[in-house]
Formats: sequence, structure tokens, C-alpha cells
Amino acid sequence: MKYLKFLVSLTLLIAIFYTLNTRFGSIPAIGEFLNPAQGIWQNENTESITGNVQINGLSDKVTVHYDENLVPHIFAQNNTDLYKAQGYITAKHRFWQMEFQTHAAAGRLSEIIGEKALDYDRMQRRKGMGFGAENAIKKMEEEDPEIIAFVEAYSEGVNSYIQSLKPKDYPVEYKLLGYKPEPWSLDKTAYLLMYMTDMLCGRESDLEYTNALRLLGEERFNLLYPDFFDVNDPVIPKATDWSYIETLITETPLSDLPLDSIVETMEKPDPDNGSNNWAVSGEKSYSGNPILANDPHLGLNLPSIWFVMQLATPEHNAYGATLPGALGIVSGFNTDIAWGETNATRDVKDWYKIEFKDTSRTQYKYDNAWKNTTLRIEEIKIKGEETYLDSVIYTHHGPVSYDHTFKGNGQKEGYAMKWIGHIGGNNQRTLIDLNTSNNYDDYLKALQHWVAPAQNFVFASTNGDIALWIQGLFANKWQGQGKFLMDGSNPENDWQSFIPKSNNAFSKNPERGFVSSANQHPVDATYPFYVFNDGYETYRNRVINDFFNSKETFTIQDFKDLQNNNYNLKASELLPTMFENMDTSSLTQVELDILNIIKAWDFNSDIDQIEPSIWDLWWKKLYPITWDEFDIENTALLDPYTYQTIFMFKNYPEHEVMDILETPKKETAKDLFLITFKELAKELTEWKEEHGDYNWQAYKATYVGHLLQGLPAFSRFNLPIGGDRNTVNAAAENHGPSWRMIVEMTSPPTALGIYPGGQSGNPGSKYYDNFIDRWAVGDYFEALFIQDQKSTEGIISTQTLTP
Repeated sequence: MKYLKFLVSLTLLIAIFYTLNTRFGSIPAIGEFLNPAQGIWQNENTESITGNVQINGLSDKVTVHYDENLVPHIFAQNNTDLYKAQGYITAKHRFWQMEFQTHAAAGRLSEIIGEKALDYDRMQRRKGMGFGAENAIKKMEEEDPEIIAFVEAYSEGVNSYIQSLKPKDYPVEYKLLGYKPEPWSLDKTAYLLMYMTDMLCGRESDLEYTNALRLLGEERFNLLYPDFFDVNDPVIPKATDWSYIETLITETPLSDLPLDSIVETMEKPDPDNGSNNWAVSGEKSYSGNPILANDPHLGLNLPSIWFVMQLATPEHNAYGATLPGALGIVSGFNTDIAWGETNATRDVKDWYKIEFKDTSRTQYKYDNAWKNTTLRIEEIKIKGEETYLDSVIYTHHGPVSYDHTFKGNGQKEGYAMKWIGHIGGNNQRTLIDLNTSNNYDDYLKALQHWVAPAQNFVFASTNGDIALWIQGLFANKWQGQGKFLMDGSNPENDWQSFIPKSNNAFSKNPERGFVSSANQHPVDATYPFYVFNDGYETYRNRVINDFFNSKETFTIQDFKDLQNNNYNLKASELLPTMFENMDTSSLTQVELDILNIIKAWDFNSDIDQIEPSIWDLWWKKLYPITWDEFDIENTALLDPYTYQTIFMFKNYPEHEVMDILETPKKETAKDLFLITFKELAKELTEWKEEHGDYNWQAYKATYVGHLLQGLPAFSRFNLPIGGDRNTVNAAAENHGPSWRMIVEMTSPPTALGIYPGGQSGNPGSKYYDNFIDRWAVGDYFEALFIQDQKSTEGIISTQTLTP
């Protein structure tokens, strides 16, 4: 018996040893991960933010002060040293995030996590992310060698940090996934900027609209998908005088649009990626100083998408939120101006049907002739597997993202993408120049380099100006161009020209005393160029504009209150109609109790209320059942947008679209209200039995998740924040205000900021998520905007970077 026990123990010991030191697929060796000398335990060390650090290539010393929030305040003697130091300091706190996001942008996640990421990587390659990044680099190299030098300096700073690392120092995610860092380079910054471009201007519905037009017919399509909503409150105020525009509008060709369908479309960015921004003039400010606010709405992740910094030289001094991997401040202020961005949501991606001459796909039909294609071989490395080769055909329109070789797509034709993101831009110059701008003219000059994503750039200055430009490079399209799939063989369907940037819509020092944007339609129908409704926001913008029209002057507290405003305009516009028309005669007592609760709602989606939970579930059941006719397998379709759905309930309650296809009865809106209410009552009752009270905090369960899905230990859950996707405080389950900023244009400016994360990317650091609780309850930190690098007020430590 004792020998049996010995053999069992020996076998278990060998098994444990083998398990701890062996990789299984994409899972790292657990022994390496837990190794006391090099594993996760080494990542509990706090950040080193004191002493002297040697950085190769610096021309002079750089002083880095840290305040109590771990915000670095970098003071350099010249721009090259400044951006080299920015690269080093950003990498020091956020390197894994920087590199992981560029791997995602480049379609290289299979190298890290294996074959399960292959479809994602193929999608990234086929949408031309590499093509766009290469064109951006080419643009900078040909036209702006100074920017190239700055980006290279940034890369050298990042690499100085990487070279200082030993395996025990690698961020924990490298240890968890079992790989190591690679050097930073110019192309990684280009990919990072492409990542943001794709996230914010990758939205389009050409193929879905084409299928819907074929399914519905023109009359019903136009009813459900209007170019303008009847309640349109545009970014640029109505009745703006456009008479100064002399550019000719592209004439509409006589050719008909093809009506094809496509089996499936690529995964698209979150439709709620957007933002709020606004600025009031001195006349509407409590102090006589303009005040500006910005809060981008993106995925809520850890590490946060933003990293706050101050960047200063003797010539300029800026503070705000940066994107780890890119140079300069993205949303912030300097001593003279403040700026921020919201997504302009313009349609800058069109699709063309391609007819190949034969199966070799070496030529395609264009202008009654055969035009040569080019071939780009995408080599996708897969961890633990052979490299996957994907052949992507390129036409003059762009990459053929869909063809018969694309997984899951049975089409024999090709579908080519024309995307403004593929055109080489110099967005990095815009950001750098905004950081150094002194006035409105400088701001306007900086914007001229911006190509994509289209953004609403809000502006305020210490000399009293406020402004907002809708900036980007936009095709001068003929009426209807780009709303549907187009025939790629017809030259009339090509982009014929671009709108001069001087003709982009803007507002400067308007009579109403404020500018604002919240991803709504940019203009009204009098703007001469073609801009159609492709999913513009319809609720937050009206709450914001109504607020600024409600009184004469505004305080900083007003700005805080507005950024954290939970009023649900969407619910307020539909629920009374539902209450008035729903037949309640068949409701049980439990159902009646729930109905009476929501009838008393004040329409504020606050955390302690249960009405928002009732509304949220009701809408989530009502919306899809209304558009069940669009649930067609293997066909790309887009349900009509929220505002038009509610418009139909109010104005066409007996329209045929209200009918549930799978039932023999001819349903109306009245029936849909009752059916879905009974369903929600049953589901909420069951939820309450299992989880307890379904107040909005518990039911919505907002969380900030780690970038690697499935890492709950590195995430934060059940946060006490109200609002939903349609409120100004657009906090949804895992999406919402990713950076809140308020700047008063004193001299120098004074500012508040907050974001749902922390400055450190290390889950073992106290600065990893220390902002989240304050962010959730609507609190802010005061920006320490240092004017003299010798000042020590508010500083907890100082580090010197030396040559």
C-alpha cells in the first residue's frame, strides 16, 4: 500500500510540474505566470516616479512632475525632446495597451491569442487598415518631414522604455498571454490613428439600405429612412446663410442604382460611439469668460482609452487627454485656447459592385473596358499554427472586402470599399498644431490637415471667441450618392471631387451665444451639399440645446449638471402614447402594479429608480418585434432608426409594419405595446426573484471591463451611475462618457476633468482605477495646470530625464 501511495503522489507531482510549465494552445504556462521572480507578483510594484533616468537621444534634460493623480507634467526645452519624453512616459504607464490596440488595428491578434482571432484579423486586413496607415505615412513623409521627425522621436522614447524592461518587468498581460513586447515604430502610431478612424467613421449602411429598398419599395423605404427627421435640431443652427458657397454641386447621373443583396456584412463599430461638446460665450457665462466642455462616448475599458498629461516647452503649454500611442493632447487646452471633439457621423464610406472578367480576378469592368486589379497578400501569423495567407484584390475604388473567398459569403461578385480613411491624411499635424495654437485663426489653420474621422471640433479662447467646425475631407456627392450599393463599372458613380474645406459647415460666435454638438445631423436641408441621415443622434442634442436656450447665463455647476444629466427625452416622447393606447383590461394585478410605477416616472434615469429598468426592457422588446420583417437570414438589413420608429408608433399605428409576421392576427401598435409589456412584466418579476430589487443601478449594471474580455479581476462592476445611451450622461452597460472635461477660459485657463479609469495600466497599482468611483457619481478632479516648471505646489514627486 505504501508503494501505491508513493506512486500516486509521484504521478500527481509530475502532473503538477508538467501543467505549471507547459503552454496549452494560447494559454501561457501557469508556472511562468506565477513565478515569484518574473511572474505576476512582480507587477505589484508601484510606479517609479522619482530620480534620474537616461534617455538616448535627448538634447537637454526634461523635467517630469507628478501630481496626486499620477498625471505627468512634462517640461522640455524643445519639441523633439518633448515628444520623446511623451513617448517614454506614456509607455511607462500604458505600454501593453498601446501595443495591443495597434495589434488589433493591424489585424495581428492571431499572433497573440491564436486562431480564434483569425476572422477578426481578416476583417481588419480586408477593410484596408494597413493600406490606410501606409498612405498616411506616405503623406507625412512627402509633405511634413517635421511631423515624421516628431513621431520618430516619440517612437525612440517608447523604445527607451522597452529596452529598460526585463521579463520580470513586463506588464501582467504579456505574462498572462505568454508573449513579449516588440519595438515601437512609426507604423504603430499610424495604426493607432487608423484604429480611431475606423472606430469613428467606419459606420455606413449602403448594403443594408440597398436590401431594404429592394424589400420595401421606394415609397415605404423613404417613409422609414428619411434623409431628415422632422425634429432635426442640427449642429449648425437652422437658417444659416450658405450664400457664400459658390462650389458647384455634383450633378446626379441618369443611370439607375443596382438592387443587389449581400449575405453578410463586416462587424461595424458601436453605433453609440459619439460624444457631447459645447461652449458658451462670455455673454452667457457667469464670469464673462467663455466655458467649453467635452465628453467623448466610447467603450468603457481598463486601461482607459485616455491618458492625461501636461506637455510644455518654453514656447507652448498644453494639458488634457492624450491617446496612448499618438503625439500631443487630443481633447484639452493650452494657455490661450481650449478644444474638444465629437463624432460627426458623416457617410465617408461607399460600396461598389465589381464585375470581374474571369475567375482570376486580375481585371474588372470599368468604363466599358477591362481595368487591371492589384493583389495584396496578407500574411496573418497565428500563434501555434501555420501562417494564413489571404489574397485581397484592390481596385481604383479600394479593397474588394467581400468576394467569393471571404468566409461565410456566397457571392460570386466582388464588393469594393471606397473609404476616406484610405486617403493619406496628416491628423497628427492637426493635433500638434492645436496644442500650440494661440487664437481662432491658428485653430482654423490646424484643422485644415484633418481628413478622417469627421469630427465636430469645438473651440473657445481667452480672447472671447467660440466656434465649432465640422471638419474632415468630404466627397462632393450627387444627390443620393453613397446611400446604396453602386455599379463599380460606371465612372459617374466615382467620387468626382471633394468639398473645399472652406465650405465645411461651421459656426463662429453665433448670436445665440453657444455652440454645441451631440452627433446629430450637422445641418438642415438648406446646406447645398448632399448630407443624408445615416443614424444621427436625435435626443441628447435637443436636451443640450434646450438647456442653453433656457436661461441667460451659466456656471461651472451648470456644466457639471448637464454632463451628468439623466433626463430620458426618448422615453418622455413615447411612453405617454403607449399609456394612452394600450388596452389594460387583461393585465394582472402584478402587471398593473408595474404599469402604475412607470406611469409615475419623471423620466430621469437615476440609479435608485426602478422605472428606467421597466422602460429599458420594454423598449428592448418592443423595437425588434416591430421590425420582425427585417429579420431575414443571410441578408444584411438595418432596422429603421429609433426616432423614426417612434414616429411610426405615433403617426402610423396601424401601418402594415406593425404586424407580427408569424401570427395570423393583423397586429397594430396598440397590440405590440400590450404584448411586450406582458413579456417585460414576466421577465422583471423573475429577475427580482433571483436578484432582488431591479433599481436602475442593479439592473443596468454598468461596468468598466479590461481590454481582454474575461478578466473580471482586472475589471470593475455594478457602478452607481445613471443615464442610458440616449441621455446626455450616456452611460450604458459598458459604454459611455470616456472623458469629461470642463474648461473656463480664464488667463490661464482653469479646468476640471475625470474619466472611468486611472493613469496606470498596471492592475496592481492604486492608480489603475482610482477615478472610477468619482466619475460614476459625477465628481471631477481639478486640473493642475503648471505655469512654472520650478513650482512644487501640488507635486508629489519629480523625475528627471537626462541625455
